[in-house]
Parts: sequence; structure tokens; C-alpha cells
Amino acid sequence: MTPLQRIREDPGEVRATLEARGFDAPLDRIIELDRVSRELKTKKETLQAERNKASRGGPPSEDVKRRMREVGDQIRTIDTELAEIETELNEKVLWIPNVIDPRVPRGKDEHDNRVVRKDEPKKLDGTPRPHWEIGEALGILDIPRGTKLSGSRFYVLRGAGAALQRGLIAWMIDLKIRAGFTEIYPPSVTRRETLLGSAHLPHFDDNLYRDGDDDVWLVPTAEPQLVGLHRDETFEPGALPKQYVAFTPCFRREHMSAGRDVRGIKRVHWFDKVEMVVHCVPEDSPSWLDRLTALAVEVLELLELPVRVTERCTGDLGFTALRGFDVDAWGPAANEWLEVSSASDCGSLQAERSNIKFRREAGGKAEHVHILNASGVALPRLMIAIMENYQQKDGSLQIPKAVRAYVGGREKIAPGEFAL
Repeated sequence: MTPLQRIREDPGEVRATLEARGFDAPLDRIIELDRVSRELKTKKETLQAERNKASRGGPPSEDVKRRMREVGDQIRTIDTELAEIETELNEKVLWIPNVIDPRVPRGKDEHDNRVVRKDEPKKLDGTPRPHWEIGEALGILDIPRGTKLSGSRFYVLRGAGAALQRGLIAWMIDLKIRAGFTEIYPPSVTRRETLLGSAHLPHFDDNLYRDGDDDVWLVPTAEPQLVGLHRDETFEPGALPKQYVAFTPCFRREHMSAGRDVRGIKRVHWFDKVEMVVHCVPEDSPSWLDRLTALAVEVLELLELPVRVTERCTGDLGFTALRGFDVDAWGPAANEWLEVSSASDCGSLQAERSNIKFRREAGGKAEHVHILNASGVALPRLMIAIMENYQQKDGSLQIPKAVRAYVGGREKIAPGEFAL
């Protein structure tokens, strides 16, 4: 059911959804525009019926001709008004978020999320050093030169630090391929139409980098590309599910978090991420949400990092998800859980906006697919967790066993190897 259908059927439910999510949307204006639109369409249909009746009554009199000219003028006026109203209506409806699954816990923000799993943090010898001290001391993280190159909230990885991140990306993609996913290497720029389809626009407009003149937008994640792969397509029977994994750089303006996490690389404008997206039949989306969450957890388990899984509450659910889970890794120095993955069941919302459908049987009615996504997982917070959990008393950094084959067999990064 589209947002406009939901509003027509139960505007109170939509209003309650907006309140539960903490979102503002022009619901009253949408209701008014829809009312006027339907009234104008009814009036136009009445006028068209009058004109059709007159055309079947033999040669028209002068009075009938005059009346038909009036009818034609009125229809043209209505068409002009309708075009303006429906343009505004379609733009306003884009601000209506997804429905909320009844299983989602009620709450205001992330503090009200329901804890599903919470491991015990690793016990480290001595006071843990923060990742920026570790990285700078080893010469594998250079924040000052990243700032010199590109401004605040950018950084440079060097030597084994760059190799470790590259190895982690390749390893995570291989994990997903073995789990049945197809690797996609999409462009890192996209179009407005693609972002509208994935529902990143208009709601996240302020967080996106773009050149509006050329309709070129830097991707905030691979999600819009993996959703948009099948825009305006209908899957034939047996073609689903489609399981995709992709690595892309991600670009996000972090102006809304000014003053938060200013040290280190936790909150930056650009980062790398491995993303999973699934297109499936509607009844399978709950099980796919569980599987995507488990695949994100698997990364941390294989790296032997402490894991926390939380179910997002209504106020932390976001715009597109009808239900979702966050997967966090423990950061000892920061003494906090670091979100590295967010798994979301977006239901049919993105499919409705992107016109992606499927048929259960040949020649059958086309239905909208369900689309889900999850990070598999995001860097650099994974790098933070590795650096802070694997730091050694002698100043070296141990490489997790699971990824050593992807960094040339290296077991650790020793002090002095990559002096800045």
C-alpha cells in the first residue's frame, strides 16, 4: 500500500507513525491537496460525460456549440490546476516514512533500543589507548595530512593500515559471496532519480554531496545503487531472491553532528563500506532480516570482537525501515559500543518508489518486492574496534587471525615500521 493510499485509508495511523518516529511531514497539506485533486477529477469526469453525451445527439445547435466551448475551456482550466496540484502532492508524499512493524519496541531514541545480545568486553592489560594514538604511533593513521588534503573529518591510512582496511574489505566480500551473494561494483556517483527511488531523497538531502547542475550525487552508501539496479523492472516467477554485495566509498555531510566525536575517525565525511541488499518476496523479508543481521554479526565473531545487537525502537528506526537491528563492536578506549552495521527491512517502500515488481506465476498479477539492506560491515569503525581491542603492551598491533591471509600473512604491525 502506497503512502497516499495509507493516508486515504487511515490518516490517524500515518499521523501516529510520524509521531512515533519523531518525523515532521506535511500531512495536513497532503490531505487537502488530495481532496482538491479528487474533486477536480470528479468535476472533469462530469464535464467529459456531458461532452460525450452532446456528441451523440446529432448536429449540435448553436447553444450546444457554445456550451461545448465552455466545457472545453473548463476542462483545460482543470487540467492546468490538476497538474500543479498533483506535482505538489507527489512531492509532499515523498516525506511520508514507512509503516512500523508491530513488533518494534516503542521508544524515543537509541537509548530505548532493545538489547538482543551483549558480549562481555575484552579485558586488556593496562589502560587502553584510543585508536588515534595507536594509529599515529604506528604510522598507519595520519589525520593531520588528511585534514591538509581535504579538510576536517578526513584522514589518510598508510602502509599496513591501508593494507589492513583493503584486506578487510576483500575478506568481507568473500564471506558474502560464499553465503550466496553476487558481487556488484557500482559507480560511486548516482542520480537524483535513483536516490528518490531508494528514499534517500528528499529526507536526507542535507546529508548528501552533489553537483545539482549535472544531477551528479556522491553515493551515501551502495544501497541506492543496489536498489536501483532493478528500477522499472518486473521479476519473472522463480527469479527471487536477488542477493547483492558491494563495496563503495560513502560520502555524508556530518554537519548535524558538529562538536561530536571530533577526535579520530569515528565520525567522518567519507568512509568505506561493504553493503548487502536483498530483493525478495514479501513473506520472506522477516527471515531475510534475521539472516542479514547474522551475517553482520559473523564478521565480528570471526574477528573475535565483542558484539552487541539491538533492535531499533520506533524513534530510532529511521525513514525507510519498518523494522531493523543495529550491530555494534566494542571500543575499549572510548568505552562505548560502535555501530558497524544497521540491518533494515524496508518492506515495499523502496520498490513502490522504484517500480520494482515480481510475478508469482507466469502471466500473474505483478506485486511489489520487499527490499532489505545491511552493512556487511562499515569501516572505519571496524578499524577502530580492531586497533583498540588488538593493541599490545609493547606498542604493536596484532592482526586478527581471520584476516591475516588478506594482508600477506602479516601477524602484527610493529612500532617504527611506518614512521610518519
